[in-house]
Amino acid sequence: MTNKVFNRIHLVVLDSVGIGEAPDAAAFGDTGSDTLGHIAESIGGLNMPNMEKLGLGNIKTVQGISPVSSPEAFYGRLQEASVGKDTMTGHWEIMGLNIDTPFKVYPEGFPPELITQLEEKTGRKVIGNKPASGTEILDELGAEHMETGAIIVYTSADPVLQIAAHEEIVPLEELYKICEIARELTLSPEFLVGRVIARPFIGKEGAFKRTSNRHDYALTPFNRTVMNELKDNGKDVIAIGKIDDIYNGAGVTKALRTKDNGDGMDKLAVVAGEDFNGLSFLNLVDFDALFGHRRDPKGYGEALEEFDRRLPEVLEKMDSDDLLIITADHGNDPTFPGTDHTREFVPLLAYSPRFETGKELGLGSTFADIGATIAENFSVPMPEFGTSFLSKLK
Repeated sequence: MTNKVFNRIHLVVLDSVGIGEAPDAAAFGDTGSDTLGHIAESIGGLNMPNMEKLGLGNIKTVQGISPVSSPEAFYGRLQEASVGKDTMTGHWEIMGLNIDTPFKVYPEGFPPELITQLEEKTGRKVIGNKPASGTEILDELGAEHMETGAIIVYTSADPVLQIAAHEEIVPLEELYKICEIARELTLSPEFLVGRVIARPFIGKEGAFKRTSNRHDYALTPFNRTVMNELKDNGKDVIAIGKIDDIYNGAGVTKALRTKDNGDGMDKLAVVAGEDFNGLSFLNLVDFDALFGHRRDPKGYGEALEEFDRRLPEVLEKMDSDDLLIITADHGNDPTFPGTDHTREFVPLLAYSPRFETGKELGLGSTFADIGATIAENFSVPMPEFGTSFLSKLK
């Protein structure tokens, strides 16, 4: 079989689905972490027959997922080279960057000098200022916000500053302006936050509900990524889910927003049936946001099994000129203490209907191997980091 290039590559990031502690896990306080393995153990085994056929169990022993003698996909693991374990760092590395200055996280809340500047420039007081669940903090502070007009500022294990406000108290236009101010304040190396997120909500005390008017104010990647090279060379780059936000639109030719993992799979199935030449890039965030950070291994396991059930809808749309790459951006072991991400290897599966059988790809030293592979396939300038595995896919 010749190593003919692929016309379309579908890249799916299972947000936070790590596959065992990385060699430097101890430096991050993550010794013993294993997102996929511990989920499987905690629920008595995972039922993922489609991922099993691709070769997920060949990468690592996982309860309920067996290795197969003739995997349908090429399989391996990737190790993160960058200094962080957050979503932006992982995704930027996938597209060929190496982040050597970490974004800042704020497990004790933001420093007083930042909050003071935000209050002075917006004319509104700040309440909250701590890591919190986006729904729980509304229950805690929503009523006070409505009484006083103070904005609710909170963060998470990610390098994000989130601002929640009731749409009837702080009009959307004002909330967005407040977030633009926060974005400017957190661009400096002193504070360096990856994203500022507007979190508008509606409702009454006891029944607050976040609306679909969320808006992210992200950083643009510090250097050009493979996505920039694809776009500038006339290729399609279809961003599905929060991909457009993660890269601040850089290198994106079309963006499709999603409501949840199911909607993400719906949109990927549609895109997989369309005629385009280039990359479709999907992030499935629910694994991380709804189950990893909330330390819910049962819900996480159910979400993984649901993804597996939906996978054939995409596979059946693929032909011999298509390549599907499935990976992750970091770990988030729901059995681990705290609510932070975990420093782990991520899985790598590469499938095409043209493959007679998959083989082991081994261990890649950077997530950027994916970006390098995509760049080589489409004959665009290669990233500075990463080693293509395209020649092995035959």
